[in-house]
Amino acid sequence: MLAVQAVSHNPVQGWIAYTSDRGGAFDIWLHRPQDGFNIQTTQGLGAEYSVPYWSPDSRRIAFIGTNNVIHVLDTVTLAVARIDQIEPYTLLDWSPDSRFLAYVKNGRIIIYNTFSHNSYTITEPGAGDVQWFPSGRELLFSAPDSSGNTQLFRIGIDGTNRRQITHNTDGPLHNVRISPDGTFALYTFPGASISIISTVDLATGTIYTLEGGMLAKNYFPVWSPDSRSIAYSATAYQQPNYYSLIQIDSRTGKNQRTLSASSCFATPVSWSPGGDRIAYLSGCSDVESASQLWIVDLRKQIPVNILNGGRITALQWSPRVRRIPEAIYTNSVYRVSFPYPAYWHRVSKERYEGPDGFFQVSAISAGDRIADVCSSEAFHPLMPYGSSPKIVMMTIQNQEACFIFPSDDQPAEMNQQAALIVRYPRLIQIGETFYNYFILWADENHIRQMGGRLSFL
Repeated sequence: MLAVQAVSHNPVQGWIAYTSDRGGAFDIWLHRPQDGFNIQTTQGLGAEYSVPYWSPDSRRIAFIGTNNVIHVLDTVTLAVARIDQIEPYTLLDWSPDSRFLAYVKNGRIIIYNTFSHNSYTITEPGAGDVQWFPSGRELLFSAPDSSGNTQLFRIGIDGTNRRQITHNTDGPLHNVRISPDGTFALYTFPGASISIISTVDLATGTIYTLEGGMLAKNYFPVWSPDSRSIAYSATAYQQPNYYSLIQIDSRTGKNQRTLSASSCFATPVSWSPGGDRIAYLSGCSDVESASQLWIVDLRKQIPVNILNGGRITALQWSPRVRRIPEAIYTNSVYRVSFPYPAYWHRVSKERYEGPDGFFQVSAISAGDRIADVCSSEAFHPLMPYGSSPKIVMMTIQNQEACFIFPSDDQPAEMNQQAALIVRYPRLIQIGETFYNYFILWADENHIRQMGGRLSFL
């Protein structure tokens, strides 16, 4: 299995997800710059227009693939879920907790729960580029005003408190992107042939315009992880060919630097998790599509070619993962250990709680079919998981297991309780009774991480 994480001590952190046909058809690939490890993660599910979008925890990738279907790839298990069908090139944006996807479809903002596979909508005709504020309680999006000019708006995730941010009169705004800290947004205008980058202070509405390249063809602008800089591709021309410059600037302009050049007319760019490197595409000499992946170090400004072959159409470097201090829970009676947030406190030998979750352990003595055991727990007459919980069968520590995730109508007093049931490698005895299953109850946001690293003693 492939584990994806940002490694804090390596010179180059994270993974680069990219779309390529190097395997024969367009698919999502992962490249690890630390050691050059390269792997194809999907089989015939990508398309030339597929753009990989990492979840903030660097665990999953969302992309629009074949037949315009949104796919969600788990980079650890390589399992893929299909969740909706939308227009190609629609922006997909993950919630800060890596649980929800936001996107627009048919004049509606869709909020999709990738765990429970439920969704709800906010009607916004003409909306585009919907994104989460870091609080997880508001969304940023673009939409036309009554005059037809595109403006930026913010709205609560429940569809209330809609507010207009800009008073733009320059026509359409494209490539709207909120800064990681939620204080600024960037966009390009007015179109494709002429593309100028501006930023807006979301608190004051103040607009700043970046100098950009000499031809005013500035594409694929992206924020640095610290929200202070913007990288982009600036198209240039030297007879007889177009090419592009990899440039960065501060969020208010006046600090432009050219780092490298690509042989492509334009190239997507992506910051490393630490913000000290930028990845981009090149190798467009005789063909329209790129065939090379490059990295340039902002300090040394020496470009390095790290990958060649096939057509490459998109890339995104995994984000920096905020590490939560962990402690290890060990229970000799139930013969298990697993990690949990170190700031949670002990309520009893079997239960720990914190401000953002809980867990409790026990054991089950039941029949041999684990599917029946999972169903019996999930559909208990008291409906602790709601009326339509989701059961996900899997293997943990080479043992049959299942996760049980609650439905949206779960009683509030259950505090988002989910469950994990795992068959013991051998029967355990507690008192006079022998047990063949371990059960972990925990809140939905933490159970995957704890259960995925469960060990039997």
